[in-house]
Amino acid sequence: MVHGELWTLKELFVYPNEYIYWAIQIVMYPFMTGLVAGAFVLSSLYHVFGIKQLKDLAQFALVFSFALLGAAPMPLLFHLQQPERGFNVFLTPHFTSAIAAFGVVFFSYSALVASELWLLYRRHLVEMALKLRHRASKNVSDVFGMVLYNVLTLGSYDIDEEALHKDERAIKVLAAAGIPLALFLHGYAGFIFGSVKANALWMTPLMPVIFICSAIVSGIALCMLTYIVMMEFRKFMASRRRDTLLYRQTHPTVSRAEIGGVEIHVIRMTAKYLLFFLIIAISLEVLDLIFRGYTAVKSWDVLREVIYGKDFASIFILQYGLGNLVPFVLLVIPRLTVRRAILGTALILFGVFMMRWNVVIGGQAFSLSFAGFMHYDLPIIPVDIDTYREGLFGALTILAMPFALFAIFAKIFPVATPELGLSSRASDDRTIPSSVYQRS
Repeated sequence: MVHGELWTLKELFVYPNEYIYWAIQIVMYPFMTGLVAGAFVLSSLYHVFGIKQLKDLAQFALVFSFALLGAAPMPLLFHLQQPERGFNVFLTPHFTSAIAAFGVVFFSYSALVASELWLLYRRHLVEMALKLRHRASKNVSDVFGMVLYNVLTLGSYDIDEEALHKDERAIKVLAAAGIPLALFLHGYAGFIFGSVKANALWMTPLMPVIFICSAIVSGIALCMLTYIVMMEFRKFMASRRRDTLLYRQTHPTVSRAEIGGVEIHVIRMTAKYLLFFLIIAISLEVLDLIFRGYTAVKSWDVLREVIYGKDFASIFILQYGLGNLVPFVLLVIPRLTVRRAILGTALILFGVFMMRWNVVIGGQAFSLSFAGFMHYDLPIIPVDIDTYREGLFGALTILAMPFALFAIFAKIFPVATPELGLSSRASDDRTIPSSVYQRS
């Protein structure tokens, strides 16, 4: 059976060898890489541009970006018929093609984010390593943690004021260098589509720019949504039991109302930047649509049938209406609340996903004969490996991966340490002599 035959429905005159080859996993690939780039840009708003109100969310976004990075190449591996050969991209990277360049960009960006993350939390790693090392009675968990934190320190235990100041300067340099690298990581995905001359819907020089702007929007929205959920969970735990382990690990004097105050202040500030990038993304997409209609090239007749006919609901109702206009109104109304922020960011993520869907699936919706159409029937129930990989459960697996990785990283790094004094760096190690913080 030909790949794509299981989920392709044909209408009118379609060539026999034409199918929807790029299915849900190719939709997920630019969506996931866009989340990576957007989360890193959000973290850079503090580290590079010095927006201090976003400090806590910026640190959170950097850890989340690293977790998303681990899941970014997985859709490609799910899509490949022989996924074991996909690692050749990483083992032999080069710039002779856009896909082959992924190895260079991915490894470079991964190294940069890992370095910035290590510098940002180096003090915490050292303090935890020394704390566990000087603990009198150690259980299995303490021994494992001591080994882990000592390995993560990379032998650097100097955390005096001068050393930490050097770390801050290095973080700023890495964050500044990481912005173009993060944008290129996702922009080249748009370049792949925009350079396909055989496809009338994809062939536009605006495609990489549109992908980049929507990526920033989706990354900021996901970080906001996850941050809100995590902070709401902390408020719930603080109101249920003040002596819970989660609450003791933060700060015993911080009340539920204070946590909520920090949360809504950060969310309202971040929403302003989200709206800014959302306006740019919408403007570019509408500009591209107007330009296509104005130029009316040879392929415009079939594109008009797809855009204003076959895919009208998914483009204008789901993407532009529900995914762009509604969240824009929700976020632009003064005195943003947590509930409106949750609904608005969730709808923005849906809108960006629909944009990826309409580009990938919509670009394959018409036959090269310009006389027939194809429809993608998303497999819901996996009856074999192909319908799992290219179906609903395969997409849900990809979506769950970064959250699973983030849950692991959250055990190592204090990703939620608001400025009210919730930092785990501050109070846990008062019994450790200051002299042990420096080693020759």
